[in-house]
Amino acid sequence: MELALIRSLMDREFYEEHRGSRCPDRLFSSDVRKIKKSIDAAMDRYERTVTPDEIEALFMANNPTLTTAQKASYTSLFGQIKREQPMGGDVAQEVLSKLFQQVIGEDIANLGFDYVNGDKSSLEPLRQMLEQYGDDFTPNLNIEWDDIDMETLLARNDLEARWTFNIPSLVRKVEGVNAGHLIEIGARPNTGKTSFHASLIASPGGFAHQGANCIILCNEEGYHRVGARYLTAATGMTMQEIKANPSKARDLYAPVKERIKIKDATGRDMNWVESVCKAYKPDLVLLDMGDKFAKTGGFARLDEALKANAIHARMIAKQYDCAMFYMSQLSADAEGKIVLNQSMMEGSRTGKAAEADLMILIAKNPPVQRQDDDEEDIERHLNIVKNKLTGWHGSVHCQLEYQTARYTA
Repeated sequence: MELALIRSLMDREFYEEHRGSRCPDRLFSSDVRKIKKSIDAAMDRYERTVTPDEIEALFMANNPTLTTAQKASYTSLFGQIKREQPMGGDVAQEVLSKLFQQVIGEDIANLGFDYVNGDKSSLEPLRQMLEQYGDDFTPNLNIEWDDIDMETLLARNDLEARWTFNIPSLVRKVEGVNAGHLIEIGARPNTGKTSFHASLIASPGGFAHQGANCIILCNEEGYHRVGARYLTAATGMTMQEIKANPSKARDLYAPVKERIKIKDATGRDMNWVESVCKAYKPDLVLLDMGDKFAKTGGFARLDEALKANAIHARMIAKQYDCAMFYMSQLSADAEGKIVLNQSMMEGSRTGKAAEADLMILIAKNPPVQRQDDDEEDIERHLNIVKNKLTGWHGSVHCQLEYQTARYTA
């Protein structure tokens, strides 16, 4: 390897890129090190690419005191160099980078031993070393830059709404979502969070009807209760009607059933969610509830743990090419309010909200005095409090048909 590097250093362009401390003599054995010094001298004097024959002639001329045995040894060494092919620039760059890092590592390790043994009492030697090598420490990095041609950007942005919402009042403001998006949905208890995602996925025109393979990971309610919402949303029938006419319900449920998978994920964490996405490659993943997948150990505050959890969810969405829906509770500040904001997310300051591409907070009308036989107000308000997809912010209004878990407008 060192002979191939010496052969590569005879190329003027490569030499200029790696001269000096980027390619220290210490990288080479003692005999090869002397040949490199001849290359250094030739480059400084002639400023052009040199051949192995030229370097051999210069080396022999500048070392007249060599014995016959030494001359024979160096002649053999030059013969090996002539048979070497210069490394490709990219490979030689990586090899030199690795060797250079090893040299610096040895210097730092030796300095560390001096500090441990008490031979050094100042950080000045370390500072000088950092100054000496800082500009020459080349990371092993090769970036393939993203395509930003106009045609590519137009085509990619046209696909932003691959999965469209099936609530008319919502789709007029936010058409839909795509792979890589993190969508956070929050509401107070007993507002209709589970019905909301069941309606988006399983009811007519929902994501499952559009062909999306959906995985629902629930850790709050039992999977059978979540599944029941999906069944009623898909069929438009109440549970009593389904029991009375199971054949009709089965036919209405069939078009979406194979695209929906539900699993009780109680006690699981985000690493497990990532494994699920890697194994089953879904188009859409829904976490109900997202915060309960967070690991709180090792964090000073709960909001830090939730931020890390949301970051992991977003990374999963991007890496495994799926849309990630993250259900969350809202704090008591949202109770009885129609107009909601990001600060009302339970247990979070800014971190969790910062990761979302789209954030929808669901509100219902404040309770009013009503008779015992009056039905609860079915109007719901979808607050779009963060929207990196279309930029629109505000509220849209719809109704919750709670008996069938469908949101309509």
